[in-house]
Amino acid sequence: MTMIQQNARVLWNRRISTDYFKLGLACRGYDTAAPGQFVMVQIQGQSAPLLRRPFSIHGRLAPEGPEAGIEILYKVVGSGTRLLSEIQEHQTVDLLGPLGNGFLSEPPGPRIFLVGGGIGVPPLVFLAKAFHSGGVDMSRCHMFLGGRSRADLLCRETFLDLGMQLHITTDDGSDGAQCLITHPVEQAAADMSPDIIYACGPLPMLACLVGISVNKGIRCQISIEAMMACGIGACLGCAVSKAGGVDGYWHVCKDGPVFEADQVLI
Repeated sequence: MTMIQQNARVLWNRRISTDYFKLGLACRGYDTAAPGQFVMVQIQGQSAPLLRRPFSIHGRLAPEGPEAGIEILYKVVGSGTRLLSEIQEHQTVDLLGPLGNGFLSEPPGPRIFLVGGGIGVPPLVFLAKAFHSGGVDMSRCHMFLGGRSRADLLCRETFLDLGMQLHITTDDGSDGAQCLITHPVEQAAADMSPDIIYACGPLPMLACLVGISVNKGIRCQISIEAMMACGIGACLGCAVSKAGGVDGYWHVCKDGPVFEADQVLI
């Protein structure tokens, strides 16, 4: 797949809750972008932040016509995303992508677990929709959705509309069970061992899932979120250690962001 740098026109930049926005971009070259891939975005005409920011692709827009492009779901967490939230319709952003390696598009069996924590949820929506379009029996897919509070539970209606079984936890108990999202995952994995686990979220969550999957012999793919300066493997700033007693590092932007659970030490 060819990486393209282009000026992408803003179709919408909608606030969906206090700190979360959906950004629609008209751009070319994303008709075959895969769930788990990402883009690097820079706001034009701004001297700061100097570097691009990475964002998972939340979904593809119409594959043909003037409005083809992608959607990004992001959280305002600093100066860069705060400036991004102020971008208006018809303005443009500097877009580089699609980048990285995505999730396994054909699951090895019908029992599928998706695990998302906070802003790790957006690429899993893209993945779930791809499964649905591909004829996967979504009633056998379980979505484990976690957040700090009810306000951080993203896209729950989308997963329900796709026919998935939904499990919710929050740190503060404002919705669902008050526990870490990995707790119901571990219990469900013991009751009905899944064919594969797909996950994206905070590193402690991913580390716990790696342990569960390795201990139970379950295939698991994790998408690692990391700070990046370039997105193409040049700056070497997003290194993670290789697992299995192998010396050296993977680079999240080039070798990932999706890895098999037994490939990385986190």
